[in-house]
Amino acid sequence: MMQVVHSRFNALLSACVLSLIATAGWSQSITWLGILPGYDFSHATGVSADGRVVVGFAHNTATSQDRAFRWENGVMQDLGTLPGYNMSFASGVSADGAVVVGWSYNASGYGRAFRWENGAMQDLGALPGGSGSEAYGVSADGSVVVGWAYNAAGGERAFRWENGVMLDLGTLGGSESWANGVSANGAVVVGMARNAAGQWRAFRWENGVMQNLGTLGGRSYALGVSANGSVVVGWAENAAGWRRAFRWENGVMQDLGTLGGNRSYALGVSANGSVVVGWADKAAGQRRAVRWTASGIEDLNTTYASLLTNGSVLREARAISPDGRYIVGRGYNAATNREEAFLLDTLCPVRNGDVDANGCVDDADLLAVLYAFDSTGSNLGRVDVNCDGVVDDADLLIVLFNFGSGC
Repeated sequence: MMQVVHSRFNALLSACVLSLIATAGWSQSITWLGILPGYDFSHATGVSADGRVVVGFAHNTATSQDRAFRWENGVMQDLGTLPGYNMSFASGVSADGAVVVGWSYNASGYGRAFRWENGAMQDLGALPGGSGSEAYGVSADGSVVVGWAYNAAGGERAFRWENGVMLDLGTLGGSESWANGVSANGAVVVGMARNAAGQWRAFRWENGVMQNLGTLGGRSYALGVSANGSVVVGWAENAAGWRRAFRWENGVMQDLGTLGGNRSYALGVSANGSVVVGWADKAAGQRRAVRWTASGIEDLNTTYASLLTNGSVLREARAISPDGRYIVGRGYNAATNREEAFLLDTLCPVRNGDVDANGCVDDADLLAVLYAFDSTGSNLGRVDVNCDGVVDDADLLIVLFNFGSGC
């Protein structure tokens, strides 16, 4: 009798795991997004939380024209321009992929920030007495937009836009500032501003106060921020004058290093601040898309070499989904012999124990982890809950700690 029960239990476990594998799509992938008709190459700059929507821009070399795009389900949509303008760039997207922000230029190079939703591109205007503006970041729900705009004196000033009102965030004592990123709830803004000596410094703005984040030796620019606003990433010049990627937290700016070369940029960060993406130089100077974690720096071309056709290269990682699973950027697609936007599905984000991704942490998740216990490798799928390459007690504890969540 016990043997029958044991056999049925094993059969149940096998069926459970096979079902998870079949329905969860357990395979890493790189998707080259192509280009808009009549354009030569494309760059991706933002990705929705579920990886379904990617935004960026396409470029036409012959006409020097650029056009914002929104990609979904294999289709790259031209977002058009503001009325009277002939170029556009998309720089960010809301968590659900519905809102896109960026800027549009006219033939004279005059630009205005926009917010796109449901097929309509809204001009966000400028600061009182100013003219041009550009948008670089958007909150998770799409209601808050940040960027820079000219003020009445012609200076570039960081702004935070909400409900039709554009707020000048000020400076660090100098004349200029830019905003490049915003927390999920729109409360924390990051960017760079000149101090009283005219030097550019990374800043973190909250509740009307602009904080100088310091530097690694020279100029510093903040380009991204975690969901709760506690972790800031960007680049700063070191003592030798080289631009180096940094991760800032609790008042400490950490040099994230390179792949053996001199330069690196941090451009995006996961919701919890644990995963940073960007690019870094190799010893011979080649630019490569990279990811930084607690384990250090990794070349995405090496980690995901099996996904790349011979000759293809991932050059820059520009943005990452909140859970760390999806990474977008630009690279060289050998199959089409051109530079293209890419969407990398790394498959293994940090999760809350919902192994089968059904919204409920329950017995099925627990059984899946137990069945795969002691498995190792780089492609374990969702049973490797903490993404450390082994299914062990740590994964089991995450499931148990979150047991019943969402059910």
